[in-house]
Amino acid sequence: MKKKKYYASSIPEAMKLVRAELGEDAVILNSKVVVTKKFFGIIKKKSFEVVAGIDSMEPSNTAPAPAALPITKENARLLEITNAVQAKIHQPQHPVVLHEESGISEELRKEITDLKALMQSMHKKTTQAQYPDELLPFIEYLRQQELNEELITTIGDELFMHFREASEINFSQCKMITKNLLRKELENLSVGGLSYEKKYINVLGPTGVGKTTTIAKMAARAVLEKKKKIGFITTDTYRIAAIEQLKTYAGLLQAPVEIAYNATDFEQAIQRLSHLDLVFIDTAGRNYKEVKYVDDLQRLIKFDDQAESFLVLAMTTKEKDMTNIVDQFKQLPIEKFIFTKIDETNSIGTMINLMIKYNKGLAYYTNGQEVPEDIEEADLEVVLNLIFQGEEK
Repeated sequence: MKKKKYYASSIPEAMKLVRAELGEDAVILNSKVVVTKKFFGIIKKKSFEVVAGIDSMEPSNTAPAPAALPITKENARLLEITNAVQAKIHQPQHPVVLHEESGISEELRKEITDLKALMQSMHKKTTQAQYPDELLPFIEYLRQQELNEELITTIGDELFMHFREASEINFSQCKMITKNLLRKELENLSVGGLSYEKKYINVLGPTGVGKTTTIAKMAARAVLEKKKKIGFITTDTYRIAAIEQLKTYAGLLQAPVEIAYNATDFEQAIQRLSHLDLVFIDTAGRNYKEVKYVDDLQRLIKFDDQAESFLVLAMTTKEKDMTNIVDQFKQLPIEKFIFTKIDETNSIGTMINLMIKYNKGLAYYTNGQEVPEDIEEADLEVVLNLIFQGEEK
């Protein structure tokens, strides 16, 4: 192989030099940032060193480097970002403004984000290329269900092993293999509704996810199916409509309602409802980005061994926003998730992703506004089947 080093002010410029001399068949073997100093180190100049090569016509015992990249615009951008990130990590040239939480400069953070996005894009294309055509429709189906790429890769590799051994595979077999893999990921998580072993039920979550309606559904089932005596406490004093809505549900269930404006009110409400089997606590649905909101909850509500707490998330919310919500509530002892509005989405992969990522079980999911009908107690097999509820065979 014929090899040569090229120096330029940027990766694209270096690529032009390589292409001009070695042609389109050349590959990049290595690249790095080079900093030269002049005038006793006062002036520093940054450039890029690229080692490129091309197979010569003559026989050679030298094998091409396994990490060689074809010369494409996409790979040029990848190398440019990678080298820029490495340069800033190892050779900072100028004072930088650090992010308060992590100590990473904002400029470096952006470049890392760009690098991740580009690598994910390349990974997706690589994933599509590494599987036979027979598997691609199913892989795409999983992607439409919004399972994360790591899970999809794991499933795809297992499907490919089966395909290689049997030389054929149908949708039903793909579905079975996928469910088996996901079952192993989820089987150690707690799945199911109220334990009925704890008196206080804390229902938490951001605004607009349907907490009050979900509480009414849970409470109605406790009364109608388990014959429990129940009551309600609401701390959602920011919305009059929420209080009136809860009072309406409580009236239908002939259950008392207490309103807590502060910690003293909450303690008095607990005492007045102490004779009941279950007390459902409806919390304020404020902006989850406000750290003060979670701190207020900790001061107002008791999270002890007599309470179990559920975090309500809407399936119509973007996964990135859901992740931010869970992170905001992570200081609270959340036992399980409750997912609402499942009837308003065509994909449930986010539900699986969050359960695995945060090692949290699932209590219920809701699929409509009717009380108490439109709520389902979570069952692992049913949840796995939900992934394929819209399948096209």
